[in-house]
Amino acid sequence: MAIASHSVIIQAPVENVWKYVSQIENWATMVPAYKEHEQIDEQKSVWTFEGNFKGLKKTVKMELNITEFDEPSIIRFELKGLTDNFTGSGRFTAEETAGETTMTGTIEVNAGGLTGAVLSPVIKMVLPKVTTRLTEKIARQIK
Repeated sequence: MAIASHSVIIQAPVENVWKYVSQIENWATMVPAYKEHEQIDEQKSVWTFEGNFKGLKKTVKMELNITEFDEPSIIRFELKGLTDNFTGSGRFTAEETAGETTMTGTIEVNAGGLTGAVLSPVIKMVLPKVTTRLTEKIARQIK
């Protein structure tokens, strides 16, 4: 299993952070290698990523399911690979102190099956960068 977490301080009240992060459409396009997503219902969406790794072009589809929506401080979600054998979870948390908000993004991914042995080292290498980039990009959008 790979896990990565990144925190950033945002010069805005927690309500502003929640208003932005609670709308998946606002940050879906910021995930590195994002291609498209389809909103199935309020909790469920299917995301498609496309990228190159060591010269190979790869398309990955996954399902993201919101499992907890606790305004204004936490959003939890689960991940399930649709084209590859992986599962995971993640969360965004927000905590306000003196007019600024500390937002933390955390993602866990577990690759399974025969390809798990090959994917796990790649995921462990890439996940911290993806988590940091996503959290920082979101923070720059909040005012």
